[in-house]
Amino acid sequence: MDTKFQEKVIVTGGAGFIGSHLTDALIEEGFEVHVIDNLSRGKKENINSRAVFHKLDIRDFDSIVPVFKNTVYVFHVAALPRVMPSIADPRTTHDVNVTGTLNVSLAARDAQVKRVIYSSSSSVYGNQKTLPLHEELLPSPMHPYGLQKYMGEQLARVFFDLYKLETVSLRYFNVYGERAPLEGDYAQAIGRFLKQKQEKKPLTIVPDGKQSRDFTHVRDVVRANILAALSKNIKAHEAINIGGGKNYTVLELADMIGGERIFIEPRTEGRHTRADIRKARALLGWNPEVILPDGIAELKKKLKLS
Repeated sequence: MDTKFQEKVIVTGGAGFIGSHLTDALIEEGFEVHVIDNLSRGKKENINSRAVFHKLDIRDFDSIVPVFKNTVYVFHVAALPRVMPSIADPRTTHDVNVTGTLNVSLAARDAQVKRVIYSSSSSVYGNQKTLPLHEELLPSPMHPYGLQKYMGEQLARVFFDLYKLETVSLRYFNVYGERAPLEGDYAQAIGRFLKQKQEKKPLTIVPDGKQSRDFTHVRDVVRANILAALSKNIKAHEAINIGGGKNYTVLELADMIGGERIFIEPRTEGRHTRADIRKARALLGWNPEVILPDGIAELKKKLKLS
């Protein structure tokens, strides 16, 4: 991609895992990037020095409105992600993930932004009887986080129907890569396993390791975001899967990372995911480029894990 536009864009959550990678890529593409982040989970050191940083909270509508002036694209990545935090604290996660998304949508509408690219999640699907998961399936979220992400998609649809604000909802499937959390409630299985291996502890597997996931490297997610902004095939609101198109069991993932393992109690989550990515190919010209074994090997090398 060689855009080299000197156009203003906003990345909400640009100090976080995905948002900081996206900020880096947009700057390399020649955009003027403004980051909105309250640093509740993101890290200031993640923010590209060439970005304009606004320490603001998307829950505070009045504070974010001035940043949207003369903005062409908004990449709405800010969220409180993951299942367990949303179960433990549905009110706070709702305020960020739903009310925050409403505020970003309103500010984008009022500023006449060309398009919003919204970071959604494969968790909107819940447990489905068929694989691969395709965009025509009726979402059936199993927990507040999945519901909140789906509500964001529905806000996007309504904002197009009423106000003609173009929005692309990208349903990410288990994003991993450098800067992803390695510990705490927001760490996914890959990050948790890598941290455990660093500390020479057994890998904790929930419940039997036979559940499978479709994993997507952050570089592929970033590329999908930029393609979604620039695509001429999108004229309304679209929900599009962004995944590897292949699923791996947790046991296979543990084999890639290596080490001893123990099994722990199950929790509320879907049993299997695998993305149907035909729509991403058709509308965005996107295909994943990093396969999971290569991505894991890259992370292990950077962390100096044998």
